[in-house]
Amino acid sequence: MSFRPAAGPMSMTNTPTPAVKGPASYFPSIEKKYGQPISHWKELIRSSPLTRHTELVTWLKEEHGLGHGHANALVKHTLDEDAE
Repeated sequence: MSFRPAAGPMSMTNTPTPAVKGPASYFPSIEKKYGQPISHWKELIRSSPLTRHTELVTWLKEEHGLGHGHANALVKHTLDEDAE
């Protein structure tokens, strides 16, 4: 008999937990790398006079030092959330 681990991380009940997908999958590394909670970045995005996705991504990169993927994920998630 061979041991086969279950796919994905396990929850406390020993059942697989669904993997986080999309922009939110970047959130743990964003918080770790930049030392601010996601709520901080969302507040910055929402308080900016800029409204277009590409403008906001460029602003986060140039003014706040975020990498492209992290800035893109934050803007996408925030704008999608606001559109709901």
